[in-house]
Parts: sequence; structure tokens; C-alpha cells
Amino acid sequence: MMDSLIERLSSIGLVPVVVLDDASQALPLAETLLASGCPCMEITFRTTAAAAAVSAIASHFPEMLLGAGTLLEPDQASRAHDAGAAFGVAPGFDPEVANRARAIGLPFVPGVSTASEMSRALALGCRLLKFFPAETLGGVKLLKALLGVFRHTGVRVMPTGGINADNIGSWLQIPEVAACGGSWVCEPKLIRSGDWREISRRTSEAVQSLRTFIATLA
Repeated sequence: MMDSLIERLSSIGLVPVVVLDDASQALPLAETLLASGCPCMEITFRTTAAAAAVSAIASHFPEMLLGAGTLLEPDQASRAHDAGAAFGVAPGFDPEVANRARAIGLPFVPGVSTASEMSRALALGCRLLKFFPAETLGGVKLLKALLGVFRHTGVRVMPTGGINADNIGSWLQIPEVAACGGSWVCEPKLIRSGDWREISRRTSEAVQSLRTFIATLA
């Protein structure tokens, strides 16, 4: 399952990170992202609406690669899985959450920021890691330094935190980066106001930028 997840994420390149206060906004948001060329999103479990939002999207838009983020406790991993999430994400590395995810068959992407955390995550079989908070930590330079000693393990990375349309290309130039997470596409204020047009514009812009960037690497 993890190989399939990495392959799909790599083909998309962008994981919009979403905070939903109202589950009724889940379907129009998912529809907007899909129509704008982005079949992936990560709904954070920071609100009580998260599980219901995941369930609604999983039922109505099975083509959406749907992640559940900010999984801080084992029970949240179980709830995300039961709701229909295709993968789970956390801002940090908690072995209990990672073990629960593995036990229930939920592909899990733990957050790491140091060599020690990378080492512990890899030891538990986590091959896709969230590098967070990416820009604040030291950006591309730090990730390249860490990969210098971990590249041989086959690790893949999903940088998140401070990434936007202006700098995402510098991250995707790193071969080990499967995709980048970002909240700029679906800012909470845009979701709360139902500004699907602006979200569509940002998504389309990001998708087009990614396509242009990928073409330059071909």
C-alpha cells in the first residue's frame, strides 16, 4: 500500500492541507480541488468536523487521494481509517500512533525534523516521512544534508510548512521528495467564506506551475 501511495503522490506533487470547521463544506471543497486538477487533499484532525468530512469525501469522491492529518493519538488513526482515509499524517513522530496505523493497515506518514527522528521512523518501517516545519527548520539545505546520510535507505519525503507557489519547485527538485504539503491553496479563511473561486484559482495556478516545472526536468 505504501508503494502505491508514494507513486500516486509523486504523480500529483501537491497535497493541500485543509482545516475544516464545518463538515458541510467538505464536498464543495473536494469538488473544487478535483475540478481544478488536484485529486489529493489532507484533512487535519484539528477540529471535530474532520472525521465526518473525511467520510463524506471518501463516499462521494472515491477518486480523491484522501489523507487525514494531525494524527496525534492512536485513536485518531483508527477514526481516520474507519472514516475512509487512504493515508494518515502527523506533525511529529509518535511510535504508538505509527504502530496503531500499521496494525490497522493505514499507510502512515510521521513528521520528522532531525536525524534521530528519521532513524527511529525508518526503524518502524515508515518509508515516507513528513519533513516539518520545512522552511522554518532550514529549508532545502537542511533536507539535502539529512538525505546525505539517509538516501541509501530509500526514504521518500513530503516537506510541509512554509511551502507555497513561489518555492515549491526548489523542493521538488530533490529526487527523494514525493510531494509537498501546503495550506496556501486552501486557506481556512477561504474555506470559511466559501470562496471556491479563489481556491480554484490557486489550485489551478499551482497545478499548472507543477506541470511546467516537471516539463523542465524531462
